[in-house]
Amino acid sequence: MQDNNFCTLFDRNYLYKGLALYRSLVRTCPDFTLWILCMDDTVYHFLVDAGLAGVRLIALSDFEDSELLRIKPTRSAAEYCWTCTPSLLLYILKNNPQCASVTYLDADLFFYSDPQSVYAELSGNSILIVEHRYPPQLKKYEAIYGRYNVQFLVFRNDPVAFACLERWRRQCNDWCYLKYETGKWGDQKYLDDWCEQFKGVRAIAHQGAGVAPWNVAAYSVKKDEGKIFIDHSELVFYHFHQLDIITPREFDLTRGYKLSCGAIQHIYMAYLRELNSVISYVAQKDPSFHHGYSVVYDLRPSSLATVVKSRVLRSPWIKNIARTCLGWCMGKYYYRIKLNAQYGR
Repeated sequence: MQDNNFCTLFDRNYLYKGLALYRSLVRTCPDFTLWILCMDDTVYHFLVDAGLAGVRLIALSDFEDSELLRIKPTRSAAEYCWTCTPSLLLYILKNNPQCASVTYLDADLFFYSDPQSVYAELSGNSILIVEHRYPPQLKKYEAIYGRYNVQFLVFRNDPVAFACLERWRRQCNDWCYLKYETGKWGDQKYLDDWCEQFKGVRAIAHQGAGVAPWNVAAYSVKKDEGKIFIDHSELVFYHFHQLDIITPREFDLTRGYKLSCGAIQHIYMAYLRELNSVISYVAQKDPSFHHGYSVVYDLRPSSLATVVKSRVLRSPWIKNIARTCLGWCMGKYYYRIKLNAQYGR
């Protein structure tokens, strides 16, 4: 059995999503440790007071070395988080030699089932990575964003993993920006050559890992006996990329990707209800907390796209949920959902 050692990082704008990720691990993993690198004091002090079981906090002041401090003023908040990812993995492995492996998680992941089925693929390997799995019509984005996505990365505590992480850290420290430039994109394009450069790197084959807005429309999404299936594989985790919180009960699901009714009903609704619950929990503990909300887009009739608002009612409301309008020139889809008050706390 794989030891469930996870790590993530986020600032106050991702606190709601980070707590939703934590709750999903509580439900799906019988025993785990989650290291959280707190990217600001607001997150650190909130989580210290929360005292969450299985969580080990890392204060930014304890983590940053002289090189990261030198780089920090040259990066945006998002870029600095990306820059810190390989350093965080190295920090945990070096300071916790008893850990056989550690898994990096993006804060906007959410688990639906135990990841042990994914860890089975680590056998005989040092590193697990996840492909974007772009459908044919989006395959062109691989050239910009890379073949792999930095959302779920598993590293054994072995020389191969250390060599890869040290190289990745040097690359990110040298260049890690929110733009495409000469074969680089953030911290992500660097993963493209790992399978060639390092022995023991495996792309995860499990279809229920790495499901995200850019590829979910290519799958059949169904629920059977309480389990969610992506085609014929049980969903392990979903990456809620670019999901925006507008109010505690109102959410924009994607910024342009097409979603099926099955994906909204079976995948998104559980996450939205969890976010709503988390927001209420945070408000009770700290009524002054007001971060993590997105500015509402200007999508008036003069814009290229329109948002169709859907008020979510009790079952069988999902069959009648409105599909949003297709952007005139962009070919984009937008989904706005407002939870019924019955989901409020």
